Amino acid sequence: MRRFLILTAASVALVVGATTVAVADTTTTTNEPTTSVAVTTTTVRRVYVAPLTGLPDPTRISKRRSALTIKMDNTWAAHPQYGLNKADVVYEEIVEGGITRLAAIFNSRLVAKVGPVRSVRRTDREIVFPIGGLFAFSGGAQYALASIATAPVKVFNQSNAGGAMFRDFTRPPPHNLFANAFTLMAMGGKAHPPRPLFTYVPRSSPAKGAPVGSFTVNFTAGYATTFQWNGRTRSWDRSIFGYPDLTADHVRVSPTNVIVMNVNYKGGVGVEGSEAVLTGSGPAEVFSAGRLQKGRWFRSRIGRATAYRSPSGKVIALRPGQTWVELLATGYTVSVYAPKR
Repeated sequence: MRRFLILTAASVALVVGATTVAVADTTTTTNEPTTSVAVTTTTVRRVYVAPLTGLPDPTRISKRRSALTIKMDNTWAAHPQYGLNKADVVYEEIVEGGITRLAAIFNSRLVAKVGPVRSVRRTDREIVFPIGGLFAFSGGAQYALASIATAPVKVFNQSNAGGAMFRDFTRPPPHNLFANAFTLMAMGGKAHPPRPLFTYVPRSSPAKGAPVGSFTVNFTAGYATTFQWNGRTRSWDRSIFGYPDLTADHVRVSPTNVIVMNVNYKGGVGVEGSEAVLTGSGPAEVFSAGRLQKGRWFRSRIGRATAYRSPSGKVIALRPGQTWVELLATGYTVSVYAPKR
């Protein structure tokens, strides 16, 4: 986690690492009849930041929670979805037939209704391994269940979640199973706070890369996803199926950062039982602050977080906020459009 040390008394800001924001207050004392002496004292006030967003977390709630990953439906019938805007990180992966599913990771914020919840895939083990915590899903094929059983997570599904998963009978099955993130987190036992997945810079830092107006992640089977830069919210408005992506609470899905990783799907793209290989390296495109930085992703082993670096080897840092990671198959493209003049 990152630390930002801000010395307001001296009007100096210093980024020192990865866990807290420290603010220094000053007081001036002592006026003698014949001599004036100014004495400055410093009081440090620490504000923690959430590991998976880089945003300030003054209550430190994120340090008292595990990461909770909930597998979500992303079909047309699943929309509008619940809780997606409250996730810290969202991964989008390709499953059978070329459609996509979501793995929404919650830590700093929870919500009482998330979903629709759907089944586990082999790729999910690769996603959750660096953060551990809890993993919630509806069910799955035996090979997928065996895969997630090797990850350092406590699993919840319809058979053991009790009231933490429930049906909304105003929707047709199988698109009507939902999860209560508060209840699942309470059932998770001892907290194991996640380690950061990304590197962040302050929002005030100069933006790097080429300006972008919008871009489309060209998933097949009708699942191409477009992100439009919103200069007012400083985030990327998401659209899918040709429509703005709105949650069931009428909130626009609009992440601060979007990372597109080109990855190999072992077993074939869109083939049942295939798996995104998230160790090794490959091309990456990082969209943040209305700009694009191209580089590569690197992950030496499954227990480590993925690193994103520029062609010169420098770390590509994100703005604090929600991040989407698009697991795009090797050979698939991203269409990038310049800002409108």
